[in-house]
Amino acid sequence: MVDKLPQTSSKEIQAVLQAQGSSVSARTIRRHLNEMKRYGRRPRRTPLLTQRHKKARLQFAKMYLSKPKSFWENVLWTDETKIELFGKAHHSTVYRKWNEAYKEKNTVPTVKYGGGSMMFWGCFAASGTGCLECVQGIMKFEDYQRILGRTVEPSVRKLGLRPRSWVFQQDNDPKHTSKSTQKCMSTKRWRVLKWPAMSPDLNHIEHLWRDLKIAVGKRRPSNKRDLEQFANEGWSKIPGMSWVASMYHWVSCPRTLTGEVACWD
Repeated sequence: MVDKLPQTSSKEIQAVLQAQGSSVSARTIRRHLNEMKRYGRRPRRTPLLTQRHKKARLQFAKMYLSKPKSFWENVLWTDETKIELFGKAHHSTVYRKWNEAYKEKNTVPTVKYGGGSMMFWGCFAASGTGCLECVQGIMKFEDYQRILGRTVEPSVRKLGLRPRSWVFQQDNDPKHTSKSTQKCMSTKRWRVLKWPAMSPDLNHIEHLWRDLKIAVGKRRPSNKRDLEQFANEGWSKIPGMSWVASMYHWVSCPRTLTGEVACWD
């Protein structure tokens, strides 16, 4: 049952068995599932993909399947993320005695209305992290273009990407795909990776954002100035190579398994 409907709970399985005349406790059911190497885990959150999205992702894989590792090492990966000052992003497990819940060392500080957050734009390549920019207010396409103008080419030089063949990656946010932004990139003669829609999971910078948020959260910033400082310090310490090295496997996955979209649908 759980192989076909993996989100079925042990209580629901128990009810089905009882309807069939078998009396089994939910605990016994869970133990039996564990013996079958089926463990209860929170489901991973993934983009909601239509058939059109799946087709585009498969076409992306086919287009870049033959690219060597050196191609992916010459890609500048970019993205934006929000880091919270206080909130869920900083939650962690606390091991304490039963009567010490409110000792300061066992608590996470909160402020009214959440305490705010900051938006960051960043980039990285196989050789490490590039520039990290704090975004003030709501980013418009003009702001995005100014950030690119300040950061991209300095990052390319810092990371040692090949001057005439490096590739720029971005997602399909309207700011990124606007005619004005496209014209700006064309003028600079940047080579842009054709990116499938609804595919944040294919961009390894997501793993770097996770590592950065954990690093910032551990330092418990008390204001936005601290948050920006900790983010910049944490970003400079994150290695990029391990994530980029797996990109070839990521792209080849649909072709190496039975069924071309087995990994991505």
